[in-house]
Amino acid sequence: MQYRIDPRSGARLSALGYGCMRFPLTALGRIDADKAEALVLDAVGKGVNYFDTAYLYRGSEEVLGAIIEKNGLRGSVHIATKLPHGSCTSFEDFDRFLGIQLDRLRTDRIDYYLVHNIMSFEQWERLVDLGIERWISEKKRSGAIERIGFSFHGSQDDFMRMLDAYDWDFCQIQYNYLNENYQAGRAGLEAAAERGLPVIVMEPLLGGKLAGGLPRDAVREFEKVDPSASPAAWALAWVWSHPQVTVLLSGMNDLDQLAENVAVAERALPGSMSEADHAAVAAAVGIISESYRVPCTGCNYCMPCPKGINIPALFSAYNTSFVTGRFAGMYQYVVASGAMGDNSRLASDCISCGACVKKCPQRIDVPASLSEVRRRLQPFFLPPALEVVKRVMR
Repeated sequence: MQYRIDPRSGARLSALGYGCMRFPLTALGRIDADKAEALVLDAVGKGVNYFDTAYLYRGSEEVLGAIIEKNGLRGSVHIATKLPHGSCTSFEDFDRFLGIQLDRLRTDRIDYYLVHNIMSFEQWERLVDLGIERWISEKKRSGAIERIGFSFHGSQDDFMRMLDAYDWDFCQIQYNYLNENYQAGRAGLEAAAERGLPVIVMEPLLGGKLAGGLPRDAVREFEKVDPSASPAAWALAWVWSHPQVTVLLSGMNDLDQLAENVAVAERALPGSMSEADHAAVAAAVGIISESYRVPCTGCNYCMPCPKGINIPALFSAYNTSFVTGRFAGMYQYVVASGAMGDNSRLASDCISCGACVKKCPQRIDVPASLSEVRRRLQPFFLPPALEVVKRVMR
């Protein structure tokens, strides 16, 4: 197993972390505790020492805690879990949820504790108003929380604000070769590393889409360079080639997946991808992008928009809706538009001023394309539905 050092604490973390959200399930939809135990023990035996779960992963904390206690693993693994901040409406709720999690995980401390799924900076500001900074200090002093971080699914601008909003110990972002400029993106990865933060990467396979379902021509680009490596191995190696990445999380639900991921982790060192490797990835991305309806390259020449619309991100969501499905595209649209925050910038906010059209090297009719984005990804019920969700979360 390859290990990378947490630059803040000096902890030696396995480059491959176990994402416990996708433990194998029984026919009734519950976690198969026996299969999960076999996987966890095999992972630990192969050197994995970072296990990521969350309050909202149904049954995951309980199963992981039981496995760790039963097999005496607590001293040899790092546990990461997450605060369901959307359900916190008072200072006392922070303690209530942490107490439940400590009981579920059968431990007296959380090694890596995250504020779960930050989608807008306003969400953090709400928690600050509830006193979360004081609470974090108290829990770190008591030893119940060793390191505090946040997982992020919002805009790049909000990620940068989050980095500077608190003295974080680590952060967790989505990153893969199709999402190099999505959410926190490469700029966010590098900014976090520049601040000395370990970066945990989730969705390296984009929910499995980069492991299966790629266009055949894209797979051939990989096979030209290394016919023995699977598309999943290529995607994992691409993430691990970044020296700023501390841990890559993979939701492995069978022993074959675990064995393949460990094998890749052993050789995918920082900077290990060759020019030919990077060229193959770029060619595959180009082929995947041929399915895109708007030929936006994400160059950002059109930015800033006078109305604050993140034009490239909205086009990315639109294209995603054709490549990987409309639901995935709508989810990406909600994130990219900041629709879960108080300062959303939807495609419908475009005033057709034309400033972006003059700057676009691809000569895209941006206002017309944003109108198409709105028709596909912003149905009439979406804005009021989001308002209801935000009120419930608050």
